[in-house]
Amino acid sequence: MQILHFLANQPPKELGSVDRIPAEGLVWVDFVREQGENWDCWAEPLLGVEIEPQHVSDSLNPQHPSFFDGTPDYDMLIFEGLGPRDDPFPLETRNVAFFLFDRVLLTVRAHDGTSIQLVRQRLLDGRVKPPGSVLKLAHLILDTMVDRFLKIREPLDKHFTALQDELLDPDSKCDDWRTLLQGRRIARKLESLSENQIEAIDTWRRGTRSDWSASEEIRIRDLREHVDRVLDHSRDLERDVESAVQLHFSSVTHKTNQIMQTLTVLSAIFFPLTLIVGIYGMNFEHMPELHWEYGYYYALGLLGVIGLSLLWFFKRRGYF
Repeated sequence: MQILHFLANQPPKELGSVDRIPAEGLVWVDFVREQGENWDCWAEPLLGVEIEPQHVSDSLNPQHPSFFDGTPDYDMLIFEGLGPRDDPFPLETRNVAFFLFDRVLLTVRAHDGTSIQLVRQRLLDGRVKPPGSVLKLAHLILDTMVDRFLKIREPLDKHFTALQDELLDPDSKCDDWRTLLQGRRIARKLESLSENQIEAIDTWRRGTRSDWSASEEIRIRDLREHVDRVLDHSRDLERDVESAVQLHFSSVTHKTNQIMQTLTVLSAIFFPLTLIVGIYGMNFEHMPELHWEYGYYYALGLLGVIGLSLLWFFKRRGYF
């Protein structure tokens, strides 16, 4: 458990523990999920509020998607963000549970929740202006979580562009379909994650117990727009991959058709030649051409004329 106390126009202070909520300022209490399974037993007496058991259970669920639920005493928001790595391969996620009270923000996160750690360090280093309300503090964390998604767009673009180039390269023997399927799964997961985030933010805006100021409303609207950008980008990536796959199979089909066309032309050329050879290969006793002095040369000339004529015909018609 880590506690930060915010007073107006002062840098945040770290508190080892508290027996009661300070009379002034804001308090941020951050619990690590793996170490604070009974965090509600500490928080309820201190806040004088009963936290719903289902909300406690949801906060301890590391796989819970983005979600909002409100009560008369607090807002509960679960928001799914990136894991400890900024590399999207594989795309790992970690969720954070936010409990917003009047002057207290309580968060429950995984031990490797990078976004929380980044915000906390920036506040302690003075690189970020201390927030003036619980909502602004929550927004600061949420904005950091969403911005980390925006930063992975470039490596995703490079990865998908390389896949598309390989698929569309006529000399490429692309057979690593696992990589392609992994890319599609990442795009779909990112799309589903963004949709859940948007739904949670919209539900929060409609169901919050607090009266947001105009500036706070703008901050949340801006946050939603950032999530929209991630959603649009994930959909664009998925469409690009689908288009590249379709073009790849169209190219393969075209090559197959060309091969079949060449084989068909060769078959058409050799069919009459095979017919003539087959006729003169029959074992009949009376075949006048077999006893003709120039019959052999005549047959070879006939085969050559027919073959060359058919070759010229198909060439003129553009079959090859």
